[in-house]
Amino acid sequence: MRAILRALATIALVLTGGVAAADPLIGTFLSEVTPGDIVPGADAFGAVREDGLVPALEGGELVGWVYLTSDFVPTTGYSGKPIHVVAGISPEAVLTGAKLVKHSEPIVLVGIPESEITAVIDHYTGFDLRQVAERSPEDLEIVSGATVTIMVIDDSILRSGIKAAQALGLDGFEVAQATGPTREVDRDAGEVTDWEALAGNGALRRMTIDVGTINADFAAFDDPRTEKETEDGPDDAAYVDIWAALVSQPAIGRSLLGDGAYDNLVARMEQGDEAIAVFGGGRWSFKGSGYVRGGIFDRFQLIQGEISHRFFDREHARIVNIAAAGAPDFTEMDLFIVPAAAGFDPAAPFRLQFLVSRAVGPIEKVFLTRELAYDLPDLYTRTVEPPAAPAAQTDANPRNALWQRIWETKRLQVIVLSAALALLSGIFFFQTFATRNARTFAILRNAYLVFTLVFVGWIANAQLSVVNILAVTNAFFSDFNWDTFLMDPLIFILWFAVAAALLFWARGAYCGWLCPFGAMQELSNKVARKLGVPQVTLPWGLHERLWAVKYILFLGLFGLSLYSLELAERFAEVEPFKTAIILKFARPLPFVLIAVAALLPGLFIERFYCRYVCPLGGGLAIPARLHMFRWLNRYKECGNPCQLCAADCPVKAIHPTGEINPNECISCLNCQVLYQDHARCPVVIKTDKRRARDAAAAASLAAHDDRPNLGHPNQISKTN
Repeated sequence: MRAILRALATIALVLTGGVAAADPLIGTFLSEVTPGDIVPGADAFGAVREDGLVPALEGGELVGWVYLTSDFVPTTGYSGKPIHVVAGISPEAVLTGAKLVKHSEPIVLVGIPESEITAVIDHYTGFDLRQVAERSPEDLEIVSGATVTIMVIDDSILRSGIKAAQALGLDGFEVAQATGPTREVDRDAGEVTDWEALAGNGALRRMTIDVGTINADFAAFDDPRTEKETEDGPDDAAYVDIWAALVSQPAIGRSLLGDGAYDNLVARMEQGDEAIAVFGGGRWSFKGSGYVRGGIFDRFQLIQGEISHRFFDREHARIVNIAAAGAPDFTEMDLFIVPAAAGFDPAAPFRLQFLVSRAVGPIEKVFLTRELAYDLPDLYTRTVEPPAAPAAQTDANPRNALWQRIWETKRLQVIVLSAALALLSGIFFFQTFATRNARTFAILRNAYLVFTLVFVGWIANAQLSVVNILAVTNAFFSDFNWDTFLMDPLIFILWFAVAAALLFWARGAYCGWLCPFGAMQELSNKVARKLGVPQVTLPWGLHERLWAVKYILFLGLFGLSLYSLELAERFAEVEPFKTAIILKFARPLPFVLIAVAALLPGLFIERFYCRYVCPLGGGLAIPARLHMFRWLNRYKECGNPCQLCAADCPVKAIHPTGEINPNECISCLNCQVLYQDHARCPVVIKTDKRRARDAAAAASLAAHDDRPNLGHPNQISKTN
């Protein structure tokens, strides 16, 4: 019975592709830290509390608490995966230590020593959380090349520390209960007006810094290197000139954007989302030239109380024209959507914090921050009475229901992916009908591959990895929490679909249709063929032996994961998925070269990487041998004597003897198109000819039977 339960747990883990962990996650990482390193003097940890706090003990006496930042706040960086930091807090609300225990940041994994990140984290030791409001943004030590990662870590340590202090009820962090009326946005208030009126009533807020001031601010660093890059005059010229407005309030939004653009914005926003407009007219760009598609805007963030939000590309749109009369000319005009999951209150004061840098070396920079404060004018708000106090909540875990909010914010992507999976299921279940017309099916397949590459890969970043399979090993004998698995809706749905497809169609449903990198290979090969690039056919003996490479790679990574999952993740860079799909080639040169090396042979040998190298394909092929059905139609003549399907198979998964190897088949259904092709398949052609002969013979016989009986010619009388 125990073995059955373990097997069910394993299936659940494969379905979700996540690393199992106890709830809360702190229990997973306690073994990686020493009590005294996190809370000085501590020699043991107590039992993990339900809210994620762990008592730190010295001789059995409480001296502080330990917590994991990601148990209290979402801490994702460029990788889209959590950055886990174990931190300690004293009864006086002072941070006693912190240690980075797990991350997947590509910038830190390659090119920047992790020791630099560790040194920054060490500076939080001794920080009094009651002084967060007084802390100058310049106190943050930026590591050049890892700006976003450092900011995410800083935000997560401080915000999670405040939440931990509130959970403990430490002095100065008692959570006040709302007793009076509160303010909310009045969506019906205000009227469409011009720029001057919006600036006058406070709906538009401005921050400006001239050249003389910015030079003086950098000179205050007392670093002679800053003087070499002094901004040229005149001193009264605008260096930073930023305007901002809350455009999700209809009157403000329609005034600045116009009715059409505002309606487009509303259509794009999900329930609970808000939007701000940012206009830039000075020399300094709040977006920056280093911004890349699919990345994070690292020069500014929104801050409101304990909330901070840094905007991703998918939350951004350009403003083409300002509808409000009298608006100045701007070089940058952009919209930014604040998702509901951020917890942003548009009726409460907030600020936009901008990071201004000056180069002092080839890669070194010094940074200063300036803030634009925003408070929605009373004109656009209304007062509401507080609701009756709800019953006390027994579960204080801040991560509860976070996955539900994430699914809500990604509702459209979930619907689109689900519809695409339903379509693919229909193609497979009714493959005879789908492949009846070769031209129509080719259009359908190419369109699906483009969808997979663009939407599933580049937009949704739902590229599965062999690391998901390796994680099952570490989680096999662990408890697991479904909330953790559900944090990424598209990955969860894809893994569930892949697990189901393995039972019906082996690994081909994913590898042939849903893998963004596989789609990229196939589409690039089709383009190469159109351009006349010669195609190479390997001898069957060599081709068959090269199949083993991907299984060797998978088994090697699998064995390495038994020793260290983190080490296996690093070697899993043999997969170019992160470079080509997730980061869209915005990585250091060695990784780009690896991705190009994986794609280049595919121009000459279709899906070269899929056939011979992909460890994910190898990992999926092993359980795929248990698939329950044989859907692909075959004639007894296939393989003997006919070799057409074998020669035409894009990945050469059909043996010369006619059998289809389910481990190598990508379910492209090309053989099923040929199975019904009246112009190419010898069996169909032969059948058509026989039917034509039979039909002709039947028609001839029918014509003979229908002729009138005129008798023998010799019996016809002659007319005299």
